Amino acid sequence: MGIIGDGSKGTKKRLFREQLRTRNRRRVWLTALSVTSCILLLRYFGVIQSLEWAALDQFFRIRPPEPTDERIAIVAIEEADLQSIGKWPLPDTIIAQLLQQLHRYQPRVIGLDLYRDLPVEPGHEQLQQTYKSLPNLIGIEKLEDQFSPAVLPPPILNQQDRVGFNNVILDADGKVRRSLLYWTADDKTHESFALKLALSYLASQGIAPQPSQNPNYLRLGKSVFPCFKRNDGGYAHADDGGYQIISNFRHPQASFRMVSLTDVLTNKVPAEWFRDRIVLIGSTAPSLKDFFFTPYSSSFLTPAAQPIAGVELHANFISQIIDAALIGRPVIQVWSKLTESLWIFAWTFVGASLSWRLRKPTQLIVSLVIATALVVGSTYIAFTAGWWLPVVPPLLGIAGCAVAIASHIAYQQEGLQRSKEFLQEVINTIPDPVFVKNQQHQWIVLNDAFCQFIGYPLEELLEKSDYQFLPQHQADISWQQDDIVFVSGNAIENEEEVTDSRGITHLVATKKSLHKDAAGNLFLVGVMRDITERKRIEEELKRTAAELLRSNTELQHSQDRLRYLAYHDSLTGLPNRKLFYDHLNQSLAWAENNKLSLALLFIDLDGFKQVNDTLGHDSGDRLLVTVAQRLTLCLRGSDIVSRLGGDEFTVILPGIAKADDAATVAEKILTMLSQEFHLNGHTISITASIGISIYPNNGTVQETIVKQADLAMYQAKRIGKNCYQFAEAVPLH
Repeated sequence: MGIIGDGSKGTKKRLFREQLRTRNRRRVWLTALSVTSCILLLRYFGVIQSLEWAALDQFFRIRPPEPTDERIAIVAIEEADLQSIGKWPLPDTIIAQLLQQLHRYQPRVIGLDLYRDLPVEPGHEQLQQTYKSLPNLIGIEKLEDQFSPAVLPPPILNQQDRVGFNNVILDADGKVRRSLLYWTADDKTHESFALKLALSYLASQGIAPQPSQNPNYLRLGKSVFPCFKRNDGGYAHADDGGYQIISNFRHPQASFRMVSLTDVLTNKVPAEWFRDRIVLIGSTAPSLKDFFFTPYSSSFLTPAAQPIAGVELHANFISQIIDAALIGRPVIQVWSKLTESLWIFAWTFVGASLSWRLRKPTQLIVSLVIATALVVGSTYIAFTAGWWLPVVPPLLGIAGCAVAIASHIAYQQEGLQRSKEFLQEVINTIPDPVFVKNQQHQWIVLNDAFCQFIGYPLEELLEKSDYQFLPQHQADISWQQDDIVFVSGNAIENEEEVTDSRGITHLVATKKSLHKDAAGNLFLVGVMRDITERKRIEEELKRTAAELLRSNTELQHSQDRLRYLAYHDSLTGLPNRKLFYDHLNQSLAWAENNKLSLALLFIDLDGFKQVNDTLGHDSGDRLLVTVAQRLTLCLRGSDIVSRLGGDEFTVILPGIAKADDAATVAEKILTMLSQEFHLNGHTISITASIGISIYPNNGTVQETIVKQADLAMYQAKRIGKNCYQFAEAVPLH
């Protein structure tokens, strides 16, 4: 058995631990992704839409009440007013008197939330004159939708563009959670009753609709009103016609000052309640059934839903718009679907991580409760800042992971017990020591032969690990080998030491393999055999073989070194003259077979002798080494540089297309060698003369090619050095 150093053991052990952690992380990721996918599908098809609405409603209800909005006053037509007047619809004369009385209080704008498309005598003419005399009066109309026909506005107010529609959007559960700002009908864009009143109120303060960064969004004062899309927030495939926003309702408790119609007509209301305010006129009488349900209408504590009157609903819409424009009160916004999906996945991942890692029920329950509280708390805090974040899907993700993993673990434990019983019966029939471990490296099944081999009774060994019975280094190795099997899933055979209860150390061959039962439980099954004597003989043979191998290796290294010295220049390491001719012969044969040209550059340094004479041979040698390096760097990998001796070098350029290619290389070499050399504190400047011969133009055998290149080099020296010359040609420069 090989000897494993402590550092190596520690590194490998950490590596396998990391691999196990990676596998556990993969299991967590897979669970989280699966549960998240199911939740996103349920969300897409609207299965949990009602739960998300309920969570949003609950956030509205637990939010602290806001102060009464003093800017809005409601004149309510109560049941007592109807009984007193004795008629519905109210006669035009009553409406005219009411409007004239309110006008005396100097409100900033009056909103008449009553349909007056038809005359209701007596007093119709009086009402028409009142319409004309009140420029700050806004009426209503009802635009035709899929549920009901249109109701026309008062003609005079319609002609003066002092009408807003009062259509209301109901969710599938009958509640109002959205409000309309604009609606296009008959190729005309209409403003809602609430928006019309709010804009009239804000206009006196110099606030008007402005373009925002998103040209499709409305900007008023300090806020931008994001347009509702069909899948925003907890909605699934909702109707997003027109320009809708998610309503940020005020708490119904004392939200607006409300007085009765009779009190206004009998002058029982202080003028300052209406002065410079928005005054809404509408019905609150139960018999007229103008009521709507909102997030505040029901709770866990109320036995029956509590609706609000339509005029209060419009007051809420108006208050939201004005608050957002003047003081920046949050407008309910939502994340993109991608961001929401990541948010849901993140919390589902937390649930999966906790459920996989915490196996004690108490710890798991406490952790899940804390995670749930964090989800609810963080989404509620975001809601108070104007953001509607998914709360039900993350909670479903956490709970779904807990249930799925708990079911899986229970199934595994049941299968584990059955597998242990079966394995115990099987391995007792095997004469060799056999053990079975779980993923915690604990012995869970042992045969009699194993207990006899290690010297401890079965009851003492079960649910224990190697560290409790073996020396530290032996337990480390065993644990490491177990990790390999658990991580890779492959069977391994290894040799290791095992010290029994009597202190005798055995060398054993162990085969370990991984098995999985029907419930998915993983087991490591190991079979051991004592090979102490056989190993001793093998070690002696290995030592003898190692000595022979070492001798052969040293001899081979010596031969390789001699071969290298015979074919390479000892100074520069370049191929020497002999190897040059071998390369040239091979290159010529290759060029001939492939019908290609070949160039040979014969290089001789100009002024090298002077360097030797003035600076000494050491500097000359260093110069030659540097020249060899420069030549090698400026050529292709297929080009062959050699040193023939002294200051003579050759370059073989195989497979060139034309002679100009050789000229280009020669120019590059001249440029590289003409640059200054800095050696031993001296600056040296040299040049080179290059002769070029081309195969097959200047010959077809190596002697001719070399001779022609050599002659061309001497020709280059004669015409001035620091240049190149082609064989049997004049220099190109």
